Amino acid sequence: MIASSHARAVAGLPNARLRAIADVAAEAAQRRAAEFGVDAYTDLGELLRRPDIDVVSVCVPSGLHAEVAVQAAEAGKHVIVEKPIDVSLEAADRLIATCRRRGVKLAVISQHRFDPGIQAMRAALDAGRFGRLVLGDVIVKWYRTGAYYSSAGWRGTWELDGGGALMNQGIHWVDVLQWMMGPVDRVVARCSMIAHDIPVEDVALALVTFRSGALGTIEVSTAVYPGLPERIEISGTGGTAVVEMGEVVIWEFKDEKGEVGPYGAKVRTGRRAEPATSRDPAAAQLAGHRTQIADFLQAIADDRDPLVTGEESRKPLEIILAVYESARTGREVTLPLVAPSKPPARERPTRP
Repeated sequence: MIASSHARAVAGLPNARLRAIADVAAEAAQRRAAEFGVDAYTDLGELLRRPDIDVVSVCVPSGLHAEVAVQAAEAGKHVIVEKPIDVSLEAADRLIATCRRRGVKLAVISQHRFDPGIQAMRAALDAGRFGRLVLGDVIVKWYRTGAYYSSAGWRGTWELDGGGALMNQGIHWVDVLQWMMGPVDRVVARCSMIAHDIPVEDVALALVTFRSGALGTIEVSTAVYPGLPERIEISGTGGTAVVEMGEVVIWEFKDEKGEVGPYGAKVRTGRRAEPATSRDPAAAQLAGHRTQIADFLQAIADDRDPLVTGEESRKPLEIILAVYESARTGREVTLPLVAPSKPPARERPTRP
């Protein structure tokens, strides 16, 4: 499904042209190729032999990302991989090393880094407006029906989805959280499967200790009817910013409003704060993909790293694998993980 977003994003860029689409399912390849007026392939190797293709966008199930992307890199193609980079650190490291060895660029989609509210938050952070960071929280309370998980055999599996709500839906905001708050030192977590009949979690909670000493939480679910806006909150000694669905809803900084009284001041929520813009969520996702792919093309032209490299995308993967390990063992887990981590043991999360 995400392939359509990649194709439409490329189609909207002036310096890129979609040339071909490959899918092991011939009917799907032909249908999507006809939609965009390009060539269709069921043999990836045949597509990779084309000299007029410079970049390959990998939109296969998560557990196959590295396998396909390594083939593209070995063929001398630059690679864009949909999130996550893969479902194990071993696979991620293999892909990163291959791209470095072959001299090709690698980017992994994290389009929410380019949301207006996230960009504003990052600019305030870079300017030192937050002061010393205190708390960083992400809340992703979404809803997925049983039909969603049964729509494709890879969904909600350890082998190909890499996990459940946290790995598939939550990874975007785990990435943004660590991008804002810095490296994670340790996590303690609980995962559960409550509302769906799947072998992975539909609820994940984690307490995070950052290397800076700041604390944070990760709360992700696909069992919250009917689904709520995703939210990230960053607080420091100098200010607080809250972003919902890519837009700022709280924007309070001491350098702008001054100190408050000894008992603080409670800010009213539920209103949009400055800076903010109004936008359609579907259009926003496409805009994020387009902006990130544009950065990738510019990175090729300038011979620099893209803004979201393979190394950057490895960070949220490692955090999520640490969360899964903590939930499995009931113990606090320290990062970096000691050994290359494979997908978690094939045991069902706790059902209350």
